[in-house]
Order: sequence, then C-alpha cells, then structure tokens
Amino acid sequence: MDSRPVNNLVLSLFPGIGLLDMAFEEEGFCVVRGPDSLWGGDVRHFHPPAGKFDGVIGGPPCQIFSQLRHLNPLAGQKHGNMIPEFERVVTATTPAWFLMENVPAAPEPSVPGFIVKSLVLNNRWLGEVQDRERRFSFGTPDGRMLIVELAVFEPMDYAQAVTSSSRAVPVKLGGGGKIKRTYTADGKRHGPSQGGRLTIAELLGLQGAPETLLAEAPFTVEGKRKAIGNGVPIPMGRAIARAVKKAVNSMTPLGLRPETVVDKASTAG
Repeated sequence: MDSRPVNNLVLSLFPGIGLLDMAFEEEGFCVVRGPDSLWGGDVRHFHPPAGKFDGVIGGPPCQIFSQLRHLNPLAGQKHGNMIPEFERVVTATTPAWFLMENVPAAPEPSVPGFIVKSLVLNNRWLGEVQDRERRFSFGTPDGRMLIVELAVFEPMDYAQAVTSSSRAVPVKLGGGGKIKRTYTADGKRHGPSQGGRLTIAELLGLQGAPETLLAEAPFTVEGKRKAIGNGVPIPMGRAIARAVKKAVNSMTPLGLRPETVVDKASTAG
C-alpha cells in the first residue's frame, strides 16, 4: 500500500490564464502550474517527478475537436491533438487521480492503471448565465465518479459561450424552451451573433473571474479575448473541484495510486 501522505498538491497542465487553477485553489488545493505556450512554455519538453503530486488537472487545446472545425478546416492545426501529452505527463507523475477538461467531442484520456469516468456539464446547470458545455474526465485507480451539485433553477435568459468574438446580445428562451429570435421591419433576423463585441471586463465577468484579472497582463486585446475564451468558467471549475475533493476523500485507502492496483488495464466509463 502506498503510504505517501495526501496534501492536496495538484499539477496543472495547459493552465492558460489559470481559471481552472483558481477554482481548485479556492477549494483548498495547492496548484503548481506546468508550462504553457501562452507563456512561452512547451509541455512536450516537460518531465515532472513521480510521486510528488496527488492529482493532475488540465485542459489540452480543444480547437481540433470543437464545432469550429466544421467551419474552419484549419482549426486546431497549430497545436494538434495534445491529449497524448496529457496522458504522458500523468503516467510519469503517478498521481492518485487526474482530471481532464475538454469539449464533449474530444476523446477521453487513456492512462494505464486508471479507470476514467466522464461527465458533461453545462455552466447554466449551476445557475450561471453563460451557456458553456464541457466534458470532465476523472481518472482514478478504482473508477470513482464525480457527483456535482447543480442549481435548482437555470436562468431563462442566458449568454452564449465566451469566445474571442462574443457579442453583447443574450439568447432568450421561449415558453417551450426554444430559442426566441426577433426580426426587423425588413425581415432580417436578429440572432445571438448580433450586437457589439463584449468588453474584456464583460468576458471575464461571464467566466466568473475578477474584471481586472488581466489589467496588467502584457497581451493585446485580441490575445486577452482568446485567452479568456479558452478558460473554464470559475463557477464550473469550483463545482468540479468540490466534486473531486469528495471523490478523493472517499477513496479507500486514501491516497491509493496506480502502482498499488493489480489490474493495470485502463477503462473508459
């Protein structure tokens, strides 16, 4: 049995501007950020020590798996599929658990010694305004599941998922749960894409982050918009962090790591 103490030390991969990290930190985890291309790093050259981290979290670039690839055939070509790098680092780190965040269409990670259980979560299910759907793949040696506490009600009016081109027009739901659109006198339809672009402060607000978070960041406005759009909403990250904490605390024995498991087969659930 692995007797290493559990200290909530977490390694974050592909951290970006750290929205998921901030959520985990708010829930009592100590997060160490790995290299990210946003800051000139390259995870492909990263070799962390084994046995030092209780968990690994991160969201590899999702553009190659997103709906945008149907409109832009070059979407995601810059970084390609970085999930294998996530898998490599997890294998090398030998944590007790890992969490990978990505779009629902992305493949689940596969790491020897871990059973992966995934869930798709929409930010609106937490009572938030932004309509943003992500999948969280949780890997443990014995196949623990994430149980997320959801809000009783969702907002009727909501905003589209934050992207670098997000517009300042909310989507309204009709009585039947369908998107309600309006038309001008000349018959042109007003859709969710109409209206002026949201400001940096408004984008951060929708992500649940402080509006001044990037005030001192040496990025262009477009760079800030892209970095914000790539992040996980903090309320969503906070809910996931709480679920991870509950799942980890229920492990028997606490701190179980894959090298203690007889069956090394990785299973997707």
